[in-house]
Amino acid sequence: MQAALEEAQKAMEIGEVPIGAVVVRDNEIVGRGFNLRETQKDPTLHAEMIAIRQASARLGGWRLIGCELYVTLEPCPMCAGAIVQARIERVVYGAADPKAGCAGTLMDLCSEPRFNHQVPVTAGVLAEESSQLLKQFFRRLRSK
Repeated sequence: MQAALEEAQKAMEIGEVPIGAVVVRDNEIVGRGFNLRETQKDPTLHAEMIAIRQASARLGGWRLIGCELYVTLEPCPMCAGAIVQARIERVVYGAADPKAGCAGTLMDLCSEPRFNHQVPVTAGVLAEESSQLLKQFFRRLRSK
C-alpha cells in the first residue's frame, strides 16, 4: 500500500487527483499507475486502469490470476468492473469513496454473486494517509 501512496504522490505533483495503484504478484509489483485523466483528457485513465494495463502487458495476458491490487481510494464502477474482468484475486484500498465507491460503499461490484468472478476486498489500509493526500489536494485546489 505504501507503493500505491507513492504513486498517488506522483499524481499530486502534476496536478492530478492523488490516487495511486499497484498490482502485485508473488510480492513483486507488476503494474503501477496514478491518475492521468486530467493531463491526458481521458476518463479511463484512473490509477487502477493504468496499473491493470501495465500488469497485463508485463505478464502477457488479461487474466491477472494470483495478483492483488492496492489502491489509495475505493474503486469506482469502471475500475471495479475492470478488476472483476481481469480476475484479480484481491483488492486492498485505503480511503472509502462515498460518492463513487463500488467495492462496498455505494455498491459492491467486486462481490456481486451474479458475476462469474468475485474479488475479496480489504478496506481501510492506510486510510488516513490516503485521505490526507486527497484533502490536501482539494484544499490547495479551492485556495487557487
